[in-house]
Amino acid sequence: MSIKNKFAAVGQYLSAAFTAPSDKQAQVFLFLFGAVVLAAGLSLDVSAQTGPGQFNDTRVAEGVNRILTYIEGSMGALIMIAAGLGAIMSAAFGQYRAALALLVVAVGAFILRSLVTTFFNDATITDETV
Repeated sequence: MSIKNKFAAVGQYLSAAFTAPSDKQAQVFLFLFGAVVLAAGLSLDVSAQTGPGQFNDTRVAEGVNRILTYIEGSMGALIMIAAGLGAIMSAAFGQYRAALALLVVAVGAFILRSLVTTFFNDATITDETV
């Protein structure tokens, strides 16, 4: 087979792949596209804390601390009581999905600061009530 015939065969294959790709060709294309996107994303510096300027998060930390203080205070107690009563009423009426959701809300209001501490950088978020 000459180079001219090989070149024509490759051209026909690529033309057929772009006009009417098979499932295998589409999967290969999507895999390669994903690999390129992943490589491009990993090569970029995506951290907001590095680079020429530092990010000042004191205003964000103050807002988060104020919200967490409200949730841990009397407003959080009100949310827990309302969600707990709603869970009891929902369970009594047979709405077990709603009861479970309300139970998660009640427990979530109780442990919100612990969740924030576990999953996020909370070095600038201080608990002023302690």
